[in-house]
Amino acid sequence: MDKETLIRRIEGLTDLGTEALLTKYTTSMNSERLELTSFYKFRSASMSFILKLFGKSHPYYKEFMAHTKNAHPSSAYRGIGMLSAIQDEVELGWLNSTRSLISADIFGDFLEMAEHLLEEKYKDPAAVLAGSALEQHLKNLALSNGVKTTYDHNGKEAPKKADVLNADLVKAGVYTKTDQKSITSWLDIRNNAAHGKFAEYNDEQVKFMLMAISEFMGRVSV
Repeated sequence: MDKETLIRRIEGLTDLGTEALLTKYTTSMNSERLELTSFYKFRSASMSFILKLFGKSHPYYKEFMAHTKNAHPSSAYRGIGMLSAIQDEVELGWLNSTRSLISADIFGDFLEMAEHLLEEKYKDPAAVLAGSALEQHLKNLALSNGVKTTYDHNGKEAPKKADVLNADLVKAGVYTKTDQKSITSWLDIRNNAAHGKFAEYNDEQVKFMLMAISEFMGRVSV
């Protein structure tokens, strides 16, 4: 999702929390409660969103799950407060910065694994692994630069192929046509490896591919 879509979703979830607060009533034991259907609609939708955005090990998910267990007004207020904090992160770009750091570590590991495979004379899986890291980097560049990563296919959202993203990123001025040509050649090697066309490239080409992808990802970062 792009920033605007995320913000709209957070605002929608906040509205659900506000609607749940409007159902407040006092029990015979003189304690305040919220109508269960409204409250748990807010809670379930919010937890699903936070889980998809951050993962189940993130403090936001753990805190939301722990502090919105019961249908009390205080639970809804806590949940709305956490959603507000998440919205601040999205608006300030901190979410993308965090993802960028995580991605850099993950893709660095992928390239190191690819180098190890190549050293062990496994050029084909090395090419596939490096090419996969490159493709995900292109997707992250697109997301951080407002370039759509999907297109409409028979009324459904479908992911763009790497070569299409490559062209779109050049059009958006994220990198140059010279980079585009290089990326096309690296993706060709990855595709040949993935489809069993192992004679179409050699160890030296894969070695150069790994070095060049590493340089590109460091120079054109998210």
